[in-house]
Amino acid sequence: MTGPTHTATATADIGVVGMAVMGSNLARNLAHHGYVVAVHNRTYSRTQEVISAHGGEGDFVPSEHLVDFVASLKRPRKVIIMVQAGKGTDAVIDSLVPLLEAGDILVDGGNSHFPDTIRREATVRAAGLHFVGSGISGGEEGALTGPSIMPGGTIEAYAELGPILEDISAHVDGVPCCTHIGPDGAGHFVKMVHNGIEYADMQLIGEAYDLLRQGLGATPAELAGIFAEWNAGDLESFLIEITAEVLSQVDAATGKPFIDVVVDQAGQKGTGRWTVQNALELGIPVTGIAEATFARALSSGLPQREAARAVFGTATTAWDLPDRAGFIEEVRQALYASKVVAYSQGFDQIAAASALYGWDIKRGDLARIWRGGCIIRARFLNRITEAYQRDPELPLLIGDDYFASVVSDGLPAWRRVVAEAALHGVPTPAFASSLSYFDGLRAGRSTAALIQGQRDLFGAHTYRRTDRPGTFHTLWVGDHTEVEVG
Repeated sequence: MTGPTHTATATADIGVVGMAVMGSNLARNLAHHGYVVAVHNRTYSRTQEVISAHGGEGDFVPSEHLVDFVASLKRPRKVIIMVQAGKGTDAVIDSLVPLLEAGDILVDGGNSHFPDTIRREATVRAAGLHFVGSGISGGEEGALTGPSIMPGGTIEAYAELGPILEDISAHVDGVPCCTHIGPDGAGHFVKMVHNGIEYADMQLIGEAYDLLRQGLGATPAELAGIFAEWNAGDLESFLIEITAEVLSQVDAATGKPFIDVVVDQAGQKGTGRWTVQNALELGIPVTGIAEATFARALSSGLPQREAARAVFGTATTAWDLPDRAGFIEEVRQALYASKVVAYSQGFDQIAAASALYGWDIKRGDLARIWRGGCIIRARFLNRITEAYQRDPELPLLIGDDYFASVVSDGLPAWRRVVAEAALHGVPTPAFASSLSYFDGLRAGRSTAALIQGQRDLFGAHTYRRTDRPGTFHTLWVGDHTEVEVG
């Protein structure tokens, strides 16, 4: 492989391609930590804007042409690609690979779908380079001040790249929120599931808000106070914190609560949908994440919603709450228990994928690096870290002593909240599905016995028995005798 022929002095420690907000903020973060940062954007005027606005924050090496950008990097060259996932990422990779040399490292820091990362890693590895698919969570602010970073790729690549990423990541108790996740697509897979959990977390908070508002008849400002109080306890998290901020906001144009002037149709960029699709392929129930994803889809189904409202109206049953403080506490407990289920399901999905792809992902490490920087950062991730420290092979997160007590203690409240929501016509798909999942786990006998009987009758799909080994089929169209078929 032939490297760049330009004679630019190689002074940069690391480079960033893509100077949109995330890329420029990540470059600034690197510069703030003392690294010399090469920067490039397809449109050079954007690079110039970034340098004009922030060039004094550190040592940057801007390049208009990609060949000069590569030439400015010290060996082994380390390049972080921060462009839109999909064809744009492939185009940048295709442009960079011929300019790099054996041992150089390409990092995709976007929200790429992990099968794409597996494909790209194989292609780039064949060219003698390292390819690292890295999840980066924390949004624009996190990219600048310290995100949670989830890099995949080879151990050799992490030996070179890891110290830099750990340096610029968020830190909790002095520990970096960055670790090597596993080979090829592991980093982007974990980021995908992180985002799926984020979907569930946000939907559960939304359901808690809706219950409190309808049940209490409280104003958004009053509800902001409740969420702020919750954020001082076990539910302390970034998402609870910003919920209080959103609910306290007043719209300057109308004087109304901000929440009441926002269109109630939620968008999504695909990671939640990917998580659910992959869970189906793995056969792992992620009911909380799935319902949260479907809830966003339902919110955007305007023709269906308008048709339903025209036929059935929008009225809900009036609440009579003699114990308002008690109701608030029950919603809090139901929220906490449902959140635990969502995380438990997400970690089950990660464990299944890790086994399938041979990634050897350490779930305790994930909980540790999600404690800071990322969107789902929360106090109880410390508890998850501790749970996997006690048992790295823990088969069920909610089976850990701490989480088992959280769920058991909150179970009566959880049941009452879901039941009252149904009786009053308030939708709680994530609360309800999480509770049903819990009851499905603990059921002595599931409905699958009947389903297996049905499948055997209409399709001769066979079944197994509880009292002896083997596989059987009943001659349903004959004399209903049983035959052993395997």
